[in-house]
Amino acid sequence: MSDHDALGTLNWLVEAGADEAIGEVAANRFAAAAPPPQTVTAIKPATTAAPIAAKAIPQAMGDAVSNAQALASSASSLAELKAAMEGFDAGALKRGASNTVFADGTPAGRILFIGEAPGRDEDRSGKPFVGRAGQLLDKMLASIGLDRSRNAYITNVINWRPPDNRDPTPEEAAMCLPFLRRHIELADPLLIVLLGAVAGRHVMGISEGIMKSRGRWLEYRVGERMVPVMPTLHPAYLLRQPAHKKLAWRDLQAIAIRLESLGLPELSSQSN
Repeated sequence: MSDHDALGTLNWLVEAGADEAIGEVAANRFAAAAPPPQTVTAIKPATTAAPIAAKAIPQAMGDAVSNAQALASSASSLAELKAAMEGFDAGALKRGASNTVFADGTPAGRILFIGEAPGRDEDRSGKPFVGRAGQLLDKMLASIGLDRSRNAYITNVINWRPPDNRDPTPEEAAMCLPFLRRHIELADPLLIVLLGAVAGRHVMGISEGIMKSRGRWLEYRVGERMVPVMPTLHPAYLLRQPAHKKLAWRDLQAIAIRLESLGLPELSSQSN
């Protein structure tokens, strides 16, 4: 198994909630390794190449995920979670960023939007969705009566800007996911909107493209509740493909109707 495959498997296990290994008999980590069994082999010519040693899974990756899980689980409030993330060592990803981009908006509104990762403007300000994509998102929110200053809350899967705005790697997502899960638990939303394919993949495990997954209601467990989840198109994508704004508008209308069913009728009045 290659390093990439091994780390991808580890990421999948973390997303599935398998954060510890359990066996019927506890492993003695201090015991000396048993010697390999002796075998009789034929003598080979001196020109035979020596075998290449297999690469080990980087321990630093597993340590970072474990540390993230411990820090996230210890936070009992959003303020404590933010402090934990600011003190977390996310390696090169964090060292290359200017700020930890935690969240923006009003968690009391209990309507949570999750994007992908900070861009240049977000990295400078320390807040998500403040650039051109953020301006479009604000217009999308306003179209159904939402506003981050009153009743919408926004965060990202990744909390530090990847260099050159590239897609987050599986390793980077694995480090950030424990914080995101705890973030969702502490925000306790009534409804979650996933902005783009990256959010859909890491929050809900969606493997298909966003054009196929958008507009379909899913569910995410928060405590004892199942929270409705709507994947939709990322505002940055809509800036590149404005013809698809009509699809995002359909999703926003469906969100407004669901918000009304959750007891927030004033929000849906803007969609008529």
